[in-house]
Amino acid sequence: MPTTTNKQRLLNQIFTVLKKRYEPAEPEARPMLEQFLYAICREGATREQADRAYRALGEHFFDWNELRVSSHREVEEVLGDLPRADLRAQRLISLLQEVFETTFSFDLETSLHKKGVKETAKRLSRYQAASDFAVAWIVQQALGGHAIPVDGPSLRVLKRLGLIEGDQEDPEALRASLEHLVPKAKGYLLTELISALAQELCWEEEPQCTGCPLLDECPTGQEVSRGTLVSSRANRPKPR
Repeated sequence: MPTTTNKQRLLNQIFTVLKKRYEPAEPEARPMLEQFLYAICREGATREQADRAYRALGEHFFDWNELRVSSHREVEEVLGDLPRADLRAQRLISLLQEVFETTFSFDLETSLHKKGVKETAKRLSRYQAASDFAVAWIVQQALGGHAIPVDGPSLRVLKRLGLIEGDQEDPEALRASLEHLVPKAKGYLLTELISALAQELCWEEEPQCTGCPLLDECPTGQEVSRGTLVSSRANRPKPR
């Protein structure tokens, strides 16, 4: 099991090496509801895919109410190449419907004003469209709290690198372990860097380990390079 010291050294490598490779853009400020909608697009997808889909929603629908009353099929088509666009369309419509029925508007700030980060996160998690990733994304992006959203592809990379133990499955527990290692100021950067690595090289099937800049730091990459990694579906991270 990697020690905390080794994990910190690995994190330093991630920030140094991957930042040079990917140069992630700064996050875009959005109201809480819009961060929620964006998080639904972003989870399990690349930054480029999520940006493209979210932009398409704004261009295709006059406002959030039009999206709310649209068919799942229409929203799915607008989402384009997002993975599982059908489920995302249902979540987007569900969220807008629930927010509207609760607040009679499309505003979350007013109803959650001065609730505090923990209480706000708790209330957000009660929405049917919520996920651990989405709530953590909102805490990080809209509430100024320390949270690191982890989706399926990111979890795969983090486990292969050894930053998260292979038997950790509880989303809240694994995020807590990450947040203990990563300072708040670098939480967003880690999210973007790991997501980019998952998309470019660290695939679910046939990861491109020999081309990975973190090969020397990655136990899984070393096994793949030596041809000693035994594939087992029971041990693979669950895809999203």
